Amino acid sequence: MSILPDFTSIKDLKYGEDPVFDAWLLHFMTANHLESIIDPVKNASPEQLRFMVALDDNQVFAPCSDWQFNRLVTPGLEQDLLDVYAYVWRALVKLVKNHVSDRYQRKLILNLCRHKFKQALDSSIMIPLRLLKNMITIFLSRSGLDDPYRNRKELLFSRGKAFVESDFFKQSMESCPYPVPDCENLADMRFELDMIELERVFRLSSLPDQWSQALFGEDYKIFSKMYSRDKVDFTPVRDVFHGNEGALKILFIPDETGGLMADLLMIKSLLRQGHSVILALKEGFWFDSPTFWDRESNPLLADALKDALFVSEERISKNDLLSSLRENPFVVISDGTRERLNLIRCSVTFARAWKESDLIIAKGWGNRRRLIGNSNLFTRDIICFYRNLEGDFKLDFKAKSPKVNKFTEAGISAKANEIIAEMQQARSERKAVMFYSAIVGSIPGQVDTAIKVLNTFVGHLRDRLADTYIINPAEHFEEGMDADDLMFMWEKVQRSGFITIWRFQTYADIEKSFELMGERVPPVWAGKDATYSTGCTKEMHIAQDVQKRHRELQIIGPGPDKFLRRREYGVGRFSDVVIES
Repeated sequence: MSILPDFTSIKDLKYGEDPVFDAWLLHFMTANHLESIIDPVKNASPEQLRFMVALDDNQVFAPCSDWQFNRLVTPGLEQDLLDVYAYVWRALVKLVKNHVSDRYQRKLILNLCRHKFKQALDSSIMIPLRLLKNMITIFLSRSGLDDPYRNRKELLFSRGKAFVESDFFKQSMESCPYPVPDCENLADMRFELDMIELERVFRLSSLPDQWSQALFGEDYKIFSKMYSRDKVDFTPVRDVFHGNEGALKILFIPDETGGLMADLLMIKSLLRQGHSVILALKEGFWFDSPTFWDRESNPLLADALKDALFVSEERISKNDLLSSLRENPFVVISDGTRERLNLIRCSVTFARAWKESDLIIAKGWGNRRRLIGNSNLFTRDIICFYRNLEGDFKLDFKAKSPKVNKFTEAGISAKANEIIAEMQQARSERKAVMFYSAIVGSIPGQVDTAIKVLNTFVGHLRDRLADTYIINPAEHFEEGMDADDLMFMWEKVQRSGFITIWRFQTYADIEKSFELMGERVPPVWAGKDATYSTGCTKEMHIAQDVQKRHRELQIIGPGPDKFLRRREYGVGRFSDVVIES
């Protein structure tokens, strides 16, 4: 297409440079149902996506490999892309013929999907696996099935369990290393043994057809050769674990159900080493991929996951997620999708799990295409292991973007503790401690003005109030912190018990601020007060909760009954979502 600029990878493309090209990009995103402005409920906002992908302003991200994106934007339908579409169609036809016995329904589903398929071929703009997901949605809704592979996955898991209990697996995992690793102390020896154990289970859990009946005979020669023939550099894995002091939070993205039992042994090894693991399963049917709900129908899987904490909340808060990990170092979540890994469609819980993790471990060729085959950089280090078509073990490492500054739980808590110490000092000097809750990001495009209004009024209060220590949230902002980080920090401060006066911004405060600045109140600010802010709404709930334990706390400003309008602040952003209807 002549409107497209020359580019070598997705990360080279940006919005805002050519309106004609931007229109085509929006056409691509809307055709694949991935545009957040049009469907903000199903698609991640740019701020949520930045939890996972290191994006510059206006940078383009598409949930596919560079190769596939290049083919989709190239005029015409190249044979290799046509082959992928053909694979998608064959998968759909096989699914329908095997699981829809009613002749009328089978014919209806296939013909309806054929129309969708022809439409996709004509435009050749739709990501093939997005097309497959949409056709599967038609199949599931018309057939009444929620998981046609339930019995198949139970069998695969049972075979995978038998695989990890086989003599071949035990011998491969438990045999002593030769030569014995060099070490200077026991800590070094433990690290070496941990890395040997991880490398072995990486290889074994990805063996092709590891859960097939062939394994349950007595001849393991073919698998022994396949297991030992690969020469893969495991250094990136060693460097990640050696270079990080203390325990890591690890997000593990599995591949197929058959290998899940071996994956759980890997997770067990990571837990023994002192790390925390979040296992992300599918929300619903996607062929052999394990889902969040499989344990309800599979007793073997339920038993294997009995020690895990299952979090079903789709929009868990940062506080609750970290609390869950403190309660149990092994947490299971849903990624919120019924398709191959798609960061634009993943749930808020998955996005926050990614953001709070130190390392992503992804298994399988499909995950490799979406993470390693996509040239965008991500916010966390990624280790991806898989087998190629020849059965060779492969391991890829993609370092997180050097521009990413991760605010750790410990780091944010330290900032909160500094503020708490200042509050404690003020109380010891018999000063009143006031926290001032005000609009910061609730009015889109007005963040700078909101901070100016806030700073002006707090300065005014400090001039008027004697022996009062006033906490101004705008004075504790650090570049790179998003709303999740700030809300987490402030809640620790607010629940400390040292606040004696909690003041919420009124419209009179705003009017006074503009008067002090020598300006008239702009129309966008007319009638606004703290009740317009989702952050302030959450803080009012916290204030009421704190007041139950500290009865001396004064809450002044708009009444609690006025804080009813805002639903939730945008994930990772400073402006709110919609007003509750």
